[in-house]
Amino acid sequence: MGISDDAVQVRSQGWRRLAALHQMIESELERALQGDHGLSVVEFSVLDSLSRQDGWHMRMSQLARAAALSPSASTRLVNRLEDRGLLTRILCADDRRGIYTELTPAGRALLTKARPVHDRALRDAVAQAEATPELADLVAALPELAGVGAREVEAAAAR
Repeated sequence: MGISDDAVQVRSQGWRRLAALHQMIESELERALQGDHGLSVVEFSVLDSLSRQDGWHMRMSQLARAAALSPSASTRLVNRLEDRGLLTRILCADDRRGIYTELTPAGRALLTKARPVHDRALRDAVAQAEATPELADLVAALPELAGVGAREVEAAAAR
C-alpha cells in the first residue's frame, strides 16, 4: 500500500467512526422521542428550530435548511406536522410566494414535554460514546458534545 493509499484508508476509517457516533446518538434520540412522544428526530428538530425564532415562524426554505432536508421532503414533513396540529403555515404579507411556518400552542406544548426526553437521551448516548474506546476521542474533540456526556450525567446523579 502506498502513502496515498494509507491516507485514503485513514480518512475512510475516520469517516466510519464519525458515522458510527452519529448513528449511536441519532438511534438513541429516535428511540426515546418516538417511544415517549411519537416524534422522530427530524420532527423534534423542526419544532425546536421553530421555537427558537423571533416571532415563532420561519420561511419554508429556512426550515428545509435547518432540518437538512430537500424542499420536497420538508414540505411533506410540514404537512405531517400540520395534520397533527403542531404547526401552521402562514402566507407572507409582503411576498405572496413566501410561506412561513409557525408552532401552534399544541406544538409548543409537545416540544416542552419532549425537550427533557431529548436532552436525557442525548446525554445517555454521548456517555455511551465516551465509554466506547473507538469513539471517545471523537466526543472529546467536539467540546459542545463532550459537555453533555458522562460529566453531566455524573453531576446530575450527584444532585
